[in-house]
Amino acid sequence: NFHYHKVLNCEYGKNTIKFLRLHREGKKHFVKEVEVCTHLRLTSAQEYLEGNNSLVIPTDTIKNIVLVLAKKNGIPTLEQFAIDICKHFMTTFCQVAYVKTYVQEVPWQRLHENGVPHVHSFICVPDGIRFCEAEQCRNGPLVVFAGIKDLKLMKTTQSGFEGFYKNEHTTLPERHDRILCGELFCKWSYGECKDFDFDCIWYTNKICECILEAFAGPPDCGEYSPSYQKTVNSIQMLVLSKVSQVQVIEVILNNTFYNVVDMKNLGLTNDKEVSKCSKYNLPGLFRNTQPKSIAAVLHRAELK
Repeated sequence: NFHYHKVLNCEYGKNTIKFLRLHREGKKHFVKEVEVCTHLRLTSAQEYLEGNNSLVIPTDTIKNIVLVLAKKNGIPTLEQFAIDICKHFMTTFCQVAYVKTYVQEVPWQRLHENGVPHVHSFICVPDGIRFCEAEQCRNGPLVVFAGIKDLKLMKTTQSGFEGFYKNEHTTLPERHDRILCGELFCKWSYGECKDFDFDCIWYTNKICECILEAFAGPPDCGEYSPSYQKTVNSIQMLVLSKVSQVQVIEVILNNTFYNVVDMKNLGLTNDKEVSKCSKYNLPGLFRNTQPKSIAAVLHRAELK
């Protein structure tokens, strides 16, 4: 019997291109340390089907192009750098049918001494990792995404989980006052690439502050969260209401649970002062997999 096979996808690329870009303005230095991944899909899959490499742009060439673009153009914003990479491959190589670039930034912040910003010293502050993606098909729009990941958040009260469905398998007790803690992944789409000032959207529109505000509530009293799911929705709703450029927002909140330690055997009453952390411990093949505890995607709908 003759079997016909159809190639659904065939792409390749260079991952983890890590480098530091230094920009000088007199004595003052500016740094961007990034990790770049760039993948291509060619107009023909002949290298995959026939072993013909004549159209293949080597991954070493991809790496060199990324470094040269960083040298020539700098990194004005992560998003603009990703756009520059996509445009270069689309305009330079006619055999490229699709390009996708991911860029993430090491969170260096300028060091301050007695309130004075240092001209050339920095400190790495792990308050989440900023990233972006840009992708384009030939003759199609260039689409830009941005986001923040590995953002660890906690509030020690104003959170509960009650009124959930119960049956003979339910052992979880209801809680009206618990610690809410998790690691946040947040990714949003700007839609088609436009002349956006991406850093202005990030810093002036303060997307990160929207995320923190929705998670924590007012600073003096907080805001009650009936579930991790509702917290995810609150983050999405606040970002969409305050940042008009965002079209779609995805949020994943990976739970960290804290269980109050029973100290009655020790002759002590533990008023939620000491808790044990319970996190996912993924063995074997799943060790590099992030558990999707709570995940949701929200789209901005146009009113008609």
